[in-house]
Amino acid sequence: MKQKIDGIIVVEGKSDVSFLSSFIDAEFVTTNGSEIPEKTTEYLQKSSGNRDIFVLTDPDSPGKRIRDILDQKIPNLKHCFVSKENSIKKNKVGVAESTKEEILKGLASFVESNESRKGSVTHSELFLIGLEGNADSETKRKHVCEKFHLGHCNAKTFLKRINYARISLEDIKNSI
Repeated sequence: MKQKIDGIIVVEGKSDVSFLSSFIDAEFVTTNGSEIPEKTTEYLQKSSGNRDIFVLTDPDSPGKRIRDILDQKIPNLKHCFVSKENSIKKNKVGVAESTKEEILKGLASFVESNESRKGSVTHSELFLIGLEGNADSETKRKHVCEKFHLGHCNAKTFLKRINYARISLEDIKNSI
């Protein structure tokens, strides 16, 4: 039986829709790459007032670019992440190459982009606990990202995501 999701799932292409629709019952919207058509953006803007919008893009730089573009234009997106390690097949990385379990885990642990309810962790605090500016900071951030299902990110994106997810500095320290 397919899992019902009452909302719109934004993905990059048709292969993602084909894979996801085999086990998820939802409305899917494709961006067709990072040059998102204006009509698509307008539809998502209008829909965001009364429906949840889940962004599930590939764990790569074009996927991040799509997220950033949508974040600038549409409020309260729910960002869902799949790990790069669990989303590779035949030298391709993406949502369609992921597993059902990884997708469902990503959809269940989204990060909402809501400026009015974000946390307050700072770059200085990340530096003090070794998540920024040290030789092993990337490794430590990767561990925290996996624990909180935030996807792969550099220090700047990490700070943005933990604050959107309202993850406290104490929770971060405990996870290291």
